[in-house]
Amino acid sequence: MMLFFYSIFSPLRNLATCIIVKLLYMNRRVITIVKKAVSLEGLLFILCFSALFGILGGVMGGTNMLNTIINTAYALLMDTVFYIMAVAIIAGAISEILMEFGVVSIANKLLSGTVRVVYGMPGASVVGVFTTYLSDNPAILTLTDNEGYRAYFKKYQIPVLTNLGTSFGMGLILTAFIVGIIGPDGHNFFLPLAVGKIGALVGSVVSVRLMLRYTAKVFGKDEDAEQSGGTSFDIINYRITREGTPLHRLLDALLSGGHRGVKMGLSIAPGVLIICTVILILTNSAGNYGYTGAAFEGVGFIPALGERLGFIIRPLFGFSDTAAIAVPMTALGSAGASMGLIPVLVSDGVIGRRDVAVIVGMIMCWSGFMSTHLAMMENLGYPKLAGRSILFHTIAGVCAGVAANFIYRLLEVIFLR
Repeated sequence: MMLFFYSIFSPLRNLATCIIVKLLYMNRRVITIVKKAVSLEGLLFILCFSALFGILGGVMGGTNMLNTIINTAYALLMDTVFYIMAVAIIAGAISEILMEFGVVSIANKLLSGTVRVVYGMPGASVVGVFTTYLSDNPAILTLTDNEGYRAYFKKYQIPVLTNLGTSFGMGLILTAFIVGIIGPDGHNFFLPLAVGKIGALVGSVVSVRLMLRYTAKVFGKDEDAEQSGGTSFDIINYRITREGTPLHRLLDALLSGGHRGVKMGLSIAPGVLIICTVILILTNSAGNYGYTGAAFEGVGFIPALGERLGFIIRPLFGFSDTAAIAVPMTALGSAGASMGLIPVLVSDGVIGRRDVAVIVGMIMCWSGFMSTHLAMMENLGYPKLAGRSILFHTIAGVCAGVAANFIYRLLEVIFLR
């Protein structure tokens, strides 16, 4: 019965990560946690919850605080969520036809050797890179369920697929989103986008190499991941396509990819509305006329904290305004939510081109991994390795931001001479 429900809900794994983490299954049994109705945890939560909103209400005024929360969430829904959904629909359609007509397979054949050299992983890993780049982190799990795919790997390399896939999650959607942003002076962000992707690539190498070094000590380098050798087709030399004429396949792929984009757009809506609203309230300050309950008003906590930590943030990431640190911090839990912050900060002049390069590198590398890593590692069968995986990927995201910062600075020096 559990397998039946799991098969139904597995396509929504990324949407229900929090539920899955609480209902992790091991040996085909659901693990539930029972706690006392009245406990210290509940009392502490009430205390912290009341303190948070008490402080915000004390600064902004209770009525203004509630109105700002509602108005900010509504503005994000109309101006950001639907825009991201439109981007996701187009990106989903494009990604589907790229896979349907073999473009991804060709790229896979061309790049598989490079992946082995750069990452120390089998060439088949590049399929996972493309899969997550065109969709989201958990998409790589559909590949690892394939025995034929697992046959290309050693046992110690399988857990590392979580780190590799996460480094490129939602890459196409992020790309299309950044391309559509125009700065206050009319400039685009093509160069920062390219530099950010290079930074994310650096971060992915750091994450994979650190994780490989650890898993090699745990499992050794000789044991195969799939002892039977697999019974499925050769995913490197062959691909699956739809039935029908090329035109029918094209239309079906476009609609199927667009439908998948709708699901992804809906799945990131809660993160954008909830997380972005909280982050913006903690980041922004009062308007020109004080607190009025309008959207995007706040208490300025994160900029104040950033100033205290500026001696670390500015040398590493080069942010012109330390409030920009709110964007990569949000990407720890939700890449979609962090993307939603970028247009607001760009239009307000808080972040510039170099800042966007750093932010893109960190968003793409992290891809909301804090909300997916546990469930992904559990699905792969290595829940005990989740802690190290999260640690190494946190380090990798920082490296991605630092790399993007210094690469962009180098380009500025070269082209401004």
